[in-house]
Amino acid sequence: MLIISGQYNKLRLGTHVSKLDVKAFSAIAAKKAAGSIGAKAIEPGKYTVILEPAAGIVLLEQLYGSLDARSADEGRSFLSKPGGKTRLGEKLVDERVNIYADPTNPELPATTYDGEGMPLDKMSLIEKGVVKNLSYSRYWAQKKGVKPVPGAANIIMEGGTQSLEDLIKGTEKGILVTRLWYIRPVDPQTLLYTGLTRDGTFYIENGQIKFPIKNMRFNESPVIMLNNLDALGKTERTVSGESSQSALIPPMRIRDFTFTSLSDAV
Repeated sequence: MLIISGQYNKLRLGTHVSKLDVKAFSAIAAKKAAGSIGAKAIEPGKYTVILEPAAGIVLLEQLYGSLDARSADEGRSFLSKPGGKTRLGEKLVDERVNIYADPTNPELPATTYDGEGMPLDKMSLIEKGVVKNLSYSRYWAQKKGVKPVPGAANIIMEGGTQSLEDLIKGTEKGILVTRLWYIRPVDPQTLLYTGLTRDGTFYIENGQIKFPIKNMRFNESPVIMLNNLDALGKTERTVSGESSQSALIPPMRIRDFTFTSLSDAV
């Protein structure tokens, strides 16, 4: 369910309407809209950020979509190595990162077959920071003489125990990001992407939201982002505003997130 107030929204999804507290979510959307009046400009640069799930998913789905054996084998991926080798089995991100797919998860049900008719089961993608599986289409598996491996049915990332409010309280200086959009690739070899903040961006100081800030453009890689992971909140269901991909992911506090310029976009 997408709850909207003006240009600002609070994104919530559920498998049943009884799980949606519309009054509470509407109050959050209204508070963010009112709290964004009089946004100030700050200098671009590297900042500690707290990415709400609706912001984090648009970068995580780029990582998820890149876990493909063919692009890695052909040297077109951040997972490629010289000599046609790949980084499968290597630790690439913080050891607290655990991402998997499970079409039978009751909070995030998904199709149990992929587009090639292969059954989809629970599958680890990244475990303790290590890349565990790459997808193989029927064509590429036959070419390589291996069994086909279907792509992931959904995205589930394990979280921590802190609430979003706890993450804010634990931040000396930083930026709270509600959502990201206009995601575009910059360098596929490093998974570098650019995009803009939207729907409420706020400056944090001494554990409190101090004032709203104008939207900014970022340049960031989900691989670098997950290496700069500082803290994880509780996992919740969200959806990407770029692709409509549903996911269960936590809010994340990230060090040294790169903002490159200001934006006049509302």
